[in-house]
Amino acid sequence: MPGTAGGHPPLAGIPSPGTSLRQGYGWQTNNSAKRKLPSVALTKEKAQEGLQNNHMTNIDNYEANPEKNLIIDLGPNKWARLPVKTHVITKDDDIVDVVKKYAAEHISENDYLFISERIVAISQGRAFPISEIKPSTLAKILVNFVHKSPYGIGLRSPWTMELAIREAGAARILLSALAAAVTKPFGMRGVFYKVVGKNINAIDGPCDYTLPPYNKYAKLGPANPDKVARELSGLINSKVVIIDANDLGVEILGRSHGDIDAEFCRSIFRDNPLGQSKEQTPLCVVRKI
Repeated sequence: MPGTAGGHPPLAGIPSPGTSLRQGYGWQTNNSAKRKLPSVALTKEKAQEGLQNNHMTNIDNYEANPEKNLIIDLGPNKWARLPVKTHVITKDDDIVDVVKKYAAEHISENDYLFISERIVAISQGRAFPISEIKPSTLAKILVNFVHKSPYGIGLRSPWTMELAIREAGAARILLSALAAAVTKPFGMRGVFYKVVGKNINAIDGPCDYTLPPYNKYAKLGPANPDKVARELSGLINSKVVIIDANDLGVEILGRSHGDIDAEFCRSIFRDNPLGQSKEQTPLCVVRKI
């Protein structure tokens, strides 16, 4: 890559480090990437029109994903996590259209909409077939030092490590790895991701349990997740959270409003109600009951 150690050529759709992140929602070159959100949001009255009598607002009409619970008790309040099924999202989808088509009719006043970061990233063109990713020597070396987890690949594959190198730059990856090595004897965890930043912790790779075709893909985290959340919130008149959740933990990548408490969001999703496999429910309406 020009300007980086090793001289790796950039993947299609992934710029060299230093390239501006502010090109739409990412680095896509397809037409859908350049589409912008509508400048005029739906009015609150329009968004809520008819919902008082709409069966979609009744939680009895929702079903939890297998081995998951629809309701969580956080004391003193209970919250419903209402999974919303979609089609298989691709880079040709616009996240605005997805939310309007699948989520809008489910939203009631004071609801939150939680969105899987995966479909945001995919719609931004930030997921790649592993056949198109050529790992560098550095990537192949570094994967040997990554902590193994039973949940998700993370940077434990040469493909995802290569994406991390191209996203953050080789120097920053090496610095972060050094910081993690130095602090590990003191029992400090997560230092690598804190130092490297850039939502590298949201990078994920192919898993057998992942919904096809993404069981053969590696993906970056979403670009500008706070901006995406804010603009979607303006569209549906609901607070929006972009979340990276699995059966191991929860990370909040984007919030539409500064007063959305990250710890509240982690508590709501601590049991990963959207599931870890082929549920195909990347949207979740969260409602106090």
